[in-house]
Formats: sequence, C-alpha cells, structure tokens
Amino acid sequence: MHDERARFLRIGGVPLHVRTEGSGPVCLLTGGLGSSWFDWDLVVPFLTPYRTVVRFDRPGYGLSAPEPAAAGPAPTAAGEAERIRAVLDGLGLPGPCTLVGHSLAGFHVEAFARLHPERTAALVLVDGSVEPAARPYPAPGARDLAVRALAGAATAVAVPYLFGPAARRAAARLSTVRHEDLAPAPLARHCYRTGRALRALLRENARYLDVAAELDGLRRTRPLPPGLPVTVLAADDGCRNRRTEARLAEQRELAALLGAEYRSTAPAGHLVMFDRPDAVASAVLETG
Repeated sequence: MHDERARFLRIGGVPLHVRTEGSGPVCLLTGGLGSSWFDWDLVVPFLTPYRTVVRFDRPGYGLSAPEPAAAGPAPTAAGEAERIRAVLDGLGLPGPCTLVGHSLAGFHVEAFARLHPERTAALVLVDGSVEPAARPYPAPGARDLAVRALAGAATAVAVPYLFGPAARRAAARLSTVRHEDLAPAPLARHCYRTGRALRALLRENARYLDVAAELDGLRRTRPLPPGLPVTVLAADDGCRNRRTEARLAEQRELAALLGAEYRSTAPAGHLVMFDRPDAVASAVLETG
C-alpha cells in the first residue's frame, strides 16, 4: 500500500471518512476535540516510508457523516475504542497497530489498548488529556439532549456557516507557537462551516469528564499489556510560566501512571503536529 486512498466505511451505521497511505507496520492517527484528518498532514510524510498510516474522521468531523440527529449513543471511551477497531477491521488490518492519540483522543487510544491488547503494538499520546480522579457531571442523557438542541439552534441561524471557519483558525493559532493555522484553508472552510462539526464538538466536550472517569475505571480493571511501548509526548511552548510548568507536570504524571517514556518537545504548542511534526513521527518510529 503506497498511494493515498480515501474511502468511506460504514461504521455503526455512519459513513466515516478514512484514509490510508504508505507501507509497513500499521499506525493509526486520531486527533483531539474538533480535529479533522488534515491536521496530521505534516506528520504523515515522515511516516509513510516506514508505516502504513491510517487516519479517520469521527462522526461529524472532516468529511464523515454525523451521528443521527435525534439518536445515537453519546461518546464513550469504550465506544471510541470500538470505532477504532471497526475502522481497522473494515480496512482488513487485523494485526497489531501503533495508536497515536492527540489530546482528547489519548483517552480513546488508551481505552483501545486496554480493551484490545492483542491488537495494540504501541501507544503514543501527543500532549494527551489528563484528568486524574475525574468526576462526571450528573444527567448525561439530559446533557447530550441539551447540546444537540444547542447545536441545532445555532445551525438554524447559520452560526457555524458564518463563524465556524474563523473559530477553527483562532483555536489553531492559540494552540501553536507559530500562531497560525497550517490546515488547508479551503478544507477548513468546507469542514468547519457545518452544523455537524459543531454538534460533534459540543457532544464530545459535554462528555469529556464522563469519558475520563470511564477510562479511570478501565485503568483499575484492564491493565495495559506487559511490556507495551508507551510514549507521552508533551508540548513545551518554551514559556517558563506557571501554566506551562503545570501542563508539563501533568504530562510527567501521566507518563509515570502508564509506565511510559516521557518526552517533551520545544518549541511546541498543544497542536504538536503543526509545530513539531518531526518529533511526533520520531516518537512513533522509535517505538519499534
């Protein structure tokens, strides 16, 4: 497999946009809250000479279809792990895979490794989310209905169409040391002016602490496979302020919790794949 191949796989009744390229052992890249497949574009060329790289958009993001408007399960750690498994199965890639999760998706790939250890070759958590002893807010069903309604109301008055791409650009600029969104502008406009992207983002954000708490439970009951290579790659923006030092301390604590190798890369903002794509690729390739 050498050329890039884009396709749609129907996973759980939802057509998901999936891309595969490169050759060699399989590596799956999945992004954080609000991310699309092209956020990994700068990393992929470093990997494709040595790895078969898989990227996909979760429902509502990128080119993937949304979850049904009035139904569909709310995001869970186990559900996202199952989605990853179904994507790999749909591509005919049953062997062990290196999983790379950025930010929120660090929860997803860690859950996969705990629930499907036989399918996991290594983990790389790219400035992964950290929520020790997370306690979810009450009434998850009501919260999900509320954010669906909010997204629907905003879409009805064209909020995503008018402001979605600008909000995407602003968030990216705040998350990189170079203060620019390196994503292709036409793709960002196409993907972030839709109500489906807003709904996906609001639903994942509303369930953030629930997913963190669920993962805490898996950590107690489903250990990682012995000897599994795990790397925590932390973003260091070079600012020696309290916020940066606290963030790096959280990443070191996550590495200690998982028995992982800790690496920091500087200068880099939260979107490490924009500021230091080489460091992300090195963390993947050096897992073996």
